[in-house]
Amino acid sequence: MTPIDFIQHILPPNHTPVKTGYGQAPVNIALSKYWGKRDVALNLPTNGSLSISLPELGTETRLSWHETGPDKITLNNEEMAPEAPFVKRLSRFLNFFRPDANGGFDVETLNTVPTAAGLASSASGYAALVKALDDCFQWQLAPRELSLLARLGSGSASRSLYDGFALWHKGERADGLDSYAEKIDQTWPEFCIGLLEIDTSTKPIGSTQGMQQTVNHCELYQAWPEKAEQDLATIHRAILDKDFQTLGATAENNALAMHATMIATWPPILYWQPESVAAMHRVWQLRQEGVTVYFTMDAGPNLKLLFLETETPALMRALPEMKCLKPFA
Repeated sequence: MTPIDFIQHILPPNHTPVKTGYGQAPVNIALSKYWGKRDVALNLPTNGSLSISLPELGTETRLSWHETGPDKITLNNEEMAPEAPFVKRLSRFLNFFRPDANGGFDVETLNTVPTAAGLASSASGYAALVKALDDCFQWQLAPRELSLLARLGSGSASRSLYDGFALWHKGERADGLDSYAEKIDQTWPEFCIGLLEIDTSTKPIGSTQGMQQTVNHCELYQAWPEKAEQDLATIHRAILDKDFQTLGATAENNALAMHATMIATWPPILYWQPESVAAMHRVWQLRQEGVTVYFTMDAGPNLKLLFLETETPALMRALPEMKCLKPFA
């Protein structure tokens, strides 16, 4: 199935823009990672994943349609050049929804996280864009359908449709209609995320390229999907039980296993900086000192610390540069 066929299964017949659309979505941090695709065109993952959204960080997008092209893309109040990779990727996605090949979209996007730095800006970006399209065309789609559409732009965007915890089902169908994210009905007010920003510049290898390079050129990768599914089930149960130590230990091990497949790829993919490794050692040292803290890392050098609110004072003393966020505040 092509992306166009996929979209036709989801959208109502009306494809006429009605108004200026608006969408907002949070970034999400995967506690159980997605790495690798079974279908690149449809962004279908080889394994399911589970995340926590950070409502204090994310993307706001406003979108309107005009009868004559081309697209005009503004990121953080700066108009982007048509040849910029960010613009090309966005316009390719908008092609799926363009009512007239001669027209164009005006898209104004504000990110409160660095773009393409491994801090999930594409997840919040495409989730917000899909919400803006839904508003512009007045489709009135349910969250499940919005998640399916957001997945086409960025796999992890399927999870940014929701606050709190979300689970992205890998699905089994070839058409991808059963690969969507849904909210996990659990709040955890004491749950905290600490951001350690090591390097927020654009990463040298994008996630999509890195995933396929790993799938194609890493002999260790064959063990990843089964482990990832086991980790997802363990973390899901830990969330429902509010078993923080199981959640933290499994999330940290899951992240390290994902990065191990990248490092074992040829040519190797290493997103870590020396400061990333130093921060890992600091976390392990803090655990030895009795502080219950774990970390996770996406495809980038930055660490996200996982801890409960009672550990905040000790962590702020040890890591004063840490940005502390409370997803359920």
